[in-house]
This record gives sequence, structure tokens and C-alpha cells, in this order.
Amino acid sequence: MVACLCCWLETGSVASVVSARGAETPDHVVVLHGMARTESSMTPLAERIAAAGYRVFNVGYPGRKMAPEELVAVLRSALAECCADAERLHFVTHSLGGILVRAYLAETPDPRVGRVVMMSPPNQGTDIVDILGDTWLFRTLMGPTAAQMGTGPDSLPARLPPADFELGIIGATGSINPFGSMLIPGEDDGIVPLCRMWLEGATDTLVVSNSHSLMMHSKDVARQVLTFLATGHFEHADESPSPALPRECGPAE
Repeated sequence: MVACLCCWLETGSVASVVSARGAETPDHVVVLHGMARTESSMTPLAERIAAAGYRVFNVGYPGRKMAPEELVAVLRSALAECCADAERLHFVTHSLGGILVRAYLAETPDPRVGRVVMMSPPNQGTDIVDILGDTWLFRTLMGPTAAQMGTGPDSLPARLPPADFELGIIGATGSINPFGSMLIPGEDDGIVPLCRMWLEGATDTLVVSNSHSLMMHSKDVARQVLTFLATGHFEHADESPSPALPRECGPAE
């Protein structure tokens, strides 16, 4: 049993926002953290989403302790607990959280799902796992799911289908992890290469100069998350697209 699966955050005047939308109940938003983090890492962002009038559930899961199918079962249980009455359901995810949403929806298609925002998702895996994933230390520290997050055809991300939902991807390039950046190609956020974040079917993409570990605390990132949840697109400067995510990695330098 995983403690604190769902924490409902209600901030600000939900009623006024709901009335403006003409809906009887607010949309539900499920927030999911990354691999080696907890739900507390997403609390500032979750509070900002709740302040905009959504009914927000910040879901925690033991990312380093369970295999992928076990983590998907945790998510399924959390959704049954928090969101059985949801008329429309969105997701906002960081890193591994996006892969878990993909895995869940591949098994359990849900017509209520509206929009999904993924921050620095390893949608094509990460080269760090290719290099370190078979080592005893990596498997001991990071667990069975991390070991399946490489870039090969048998990796967890590669086994999942493309997006069939409205998807916005926010990629980051402000690495504060020089060791990680040495192991992965091109621009990166310290953990995931920018060229591994793309997923076929994405609706819109955005690139920001934040790090993998801290991007969810950015007010600018939060504003873009809310923009996508409301409109299905990000806000691009001067009405022109930001640098698009590369769809694949180029040859190693």
C-alpha cells in the first residue's frame, strides 16, 4: 500500500472559474513527479494549477522500488480513488511521470482524457541508461524501471504507442549536471537529451532554459502549463514557434 496516493489541492475561487467555463464541475488534473522524486517536488506547480480553478491531485509513487507494471497499477489505483467522478481528466507530468501516463493509457484507454503536458519526458529513453543501466550500482540505486529507460527498441518507452491525445511537451536545455551532459548527445537538461523528448502525435512543443531537476518550480513553466491546459497550445514569443523539439538524435560528435 502506497501512502498519500492522492492529495486534493483546492486553492482560490474554484466556483468563479467553473462558472466562467459554464461547467458544473471543474476539470480534474493529475500531477505526476519523476523517477527519484516525490509528490512534494510538484507541490508548487500543483498549487498554481489549483489556483487556476482545476481540481488537482498530486500523486506519489515509489519510482525506484517497483517495476513498470507495478507503477502503472499504482497509478490506476490512484485514479480510481481520486477521479472516478471526473468528467474531463488532464495530466501534468515530469520525466518518468509522462511515460507512466503513456503506459497507463496504452492499457486503459480513457475517453475522459483531455490534455497532457509532459516536462522533459524521456519519450525515446535516455542515453545515460544505455551507458550505466547494466551496472550493479545503477540498478541498486535506481531500481527496475530506470533500467528499462534506455534508447533501444526493447526499452519501455519504445514499446509504447504514439500519443492519441492532445499533448504538449516542454523540453529543457539548462543542464546543471555536467556528468550527465557528458554522456548524452546534443542539447540536454542534464538527464534527458532534447532529441529524446519528442513523441509522435504531439500537438505542440516548447523549449525552455531550465534544468531537469528544477523546471517544475519555474513560474514561467507553470504559466505555459496552464496555457496548454486552457487552449491546447503553448504561448510562443512574437506569435512565432519556439525552437521545435528535434524528432531524433543526429550522429554522435
